[in-house]
Amino acid sequence: MSVLARDRAALVVVDVQEAFRPAVLDFERVTQNAERLIRGARILGIPVVVTEQYPRGLGSTVAELAEALEGVEPIEKVCFSAAAAAGFSIDGREQALVCGIETHVCVSQTAHDLLGRGIDVHVARDAVSSRTEENREVGLRKMERAGAVVTSVETALFELVGAAGTDEFKQVQGLVK
Repeated sequence: MSVLARDRAALVVVDVQEAFRPAVLDFERVTQNAERLIRGARILGIPVVVTEQYPRGLGSTVAELAEALEGVEPIEKVCFSAAAAAGFSIDGREQALVCGIETHVCVSQTAHDLLGRGIDVHVARDAVSSRTEENREVGLRKMERAGAVVTSVETALFELVGAAGTDEFKQVQGLVK
């Protein structure tokens, strides 16, 4: 386990889709924080992977993320783990920063699969959710016990930036204010 490093990390955005909007706790907060992570990753040149669980039934990734994700093609999946989906790749990166929906299902199974592959997994606590707080907490505890680092959006972004005084720092700082 280590601090996130921009040359080692990839961002994995799991299933932030329309059908979850009415059912998932703090959906708007998760969406806003996922957008901050995506924009930060793009500023820092970190690969971004986006998945959609059965988009014909659950809809596409929410419109709020469209601009930040311009040029990133979502990976459609029916398996719960994003890492098990056909076409999933984090480009040989050794670390994955994970966010999305639902904490106790797709996010958790993705984290466990990545950990099983020897990937250092960080989960942004304020950018994941489930339909109930209990399931959200179960998912977070389970991932942490398995070896994932539970972090926050701001913590992760500043770890990835590494130092103040650069244009990238100023841009990322603007995302978290």
